[in-house]
Amino acid sequence: MSKAIENRIDTIFVHVTDLERSVRWYSELLGLEVREGKRNGPIYTLNMGDGRPGITLDNHCFEKDYSFIPSNQPLFNLSATDINEAFNHVTNIGAEIVTDIITYPDLAEFSFKDPDGNIIMVCTCFS
Repeated sequence: MSKAIENRIDTIFVHVTDLERSVRWYSELLGLEVREGKRNGPIYTLNMGDGRPGITLDNHCFEKDYSFIPSNQPLFNLSATDINEAFNHVTNIGAEIVTDIITYPDLAEFSFKDPDGNIIMVCTCFS
């Protein structure tokens, strides 16, 4: 059987209003260096590692009629080895916490907002 669409995700688009602010914020969140150069838009992709999807920040600067609406559900989840350390990091960078840490038998998670109000989740899976 032929595959017209590959079974993989290449990037996750996060819609933002201020590309420069979002590049700095997401880079701090993820512990990434900000690449040199001017960022007017419309996109900037954060490298999440070989073989993993990137996160592409998109400010839609060339779309005259675009109207930004933040996500009201988590767009994706990020992995953390230590959920408490991740929670402290997110709190220390000033993110608005949506849910405190919730622990289940096989994972713990919490959600927070990026500077534009998009919701992101962090999870720690237990072996």
